[in-house]
Amino acid sequence: MSVASPCVRNCCLDQNDICIGCGRALNEIMQWSVSSDSEKKQISLDAKQRCDDREARYGSKYGL
Repeated sequence: MSVASPCVRNCCLDQNDICIGCGRALNEIMQWSVSSDSEKKQISLDAKQRCDDREARYGSKYGL
């Protein structure tokens, strides 16, 4: 079974090239389709952590 993309269709990169919708870095987004399932799982975990960090820092997932 393939790992589902964390994309939430709210694509907008911040000043660090991190998507404010899903939390993935631009290079992770670009490499998603050629990444192994284990790489996708790690990307998803990292992205979730970035979203959680942003929400803790700014009080919202999007930092707006």
